[in-house]
Amino acid sequence: MKRSMDFLLLALTILVLWQGMFWWAGEEALSSPAETFRFAGTLLGRANFYPHLWESLKALGYSLLIASLGGLALGIMLGAHKPSGQVMEPVLVGLYALPKVTLYPVILLLFGLGLPAKVAFGAIHGIIPVTIFTLNAVRNIRPVYIRTAKTLRLSPFTAARTVLLPAALPEIVSGQRIGFSLTLLGVLLGEMFASQRGLGFLLMNAISINDVRMIMAIALILFTFAVTVSAGLLALDRRLHR
Repeated sequence: MKRSMDFLLLALTILVLWQGMFWWAGEEALSSPAETFRFAGTLLGRANFYPHLWESLKALGYSLLIASLGGLALGIMLGAHKPSGQVMEPVLVGLYALPKVTLYPVILLLFGLGLPAKVAFGAIHGIIPVTIFTLNAVRNIRPVYIRTAKTLRLSPFTAARTVLLPAALPEIVSGQRIGFSLTLLGVLLGEMFASQRGLGFLLMNAISINDVRMIMAIALILFTFAVTVSAGLLALDRRLHR
């Protein structure tokens, strides 16, 4: 009950601040909350909007699959082999700090325009944090679990599946939550730079003609989607940590 009240209070605060910024900046810079919600509903009622939505969801799905499974596999391998993890962790942290937009020309040369480039750009954003979180989660597993697996003479695959993965799962889910947010960001940036379909493409077109209602409506749809998925992952994260 308290958590629901806190959420409602936060939502109300955001709406009040949003309305205040609209009164201060004017309709040339922002649309009001009521107008944004109304236009978002209109946008969701247009048949020509859904091909763009589907394109973004498809790119996000493929990117998440690569980032989640690839980061999980790399993190488990590097975490289980300490020398490799100690060598690769600074490299991964350095890559994580690098602005990924600087790599976009290389991605375009490798994958061309379209879905593959967006998937690659999204996966690059998400795979590194997932790998880092998984690496640290596996490395910090209680030693007694590792000794038990060795005593039972489990194969590396069986030990990873039955010991390492379950013990590290709470931290892994935390990494997946961060990875989701960054993968979504990467996909949208990819659509904004070089794409002819998708929510990022619509957003870039709206920016180019200063269509404030479209910008705010797409931002609202993306915000709602991101908050919903992140809230679900956060609830799972808290439950696993308990």
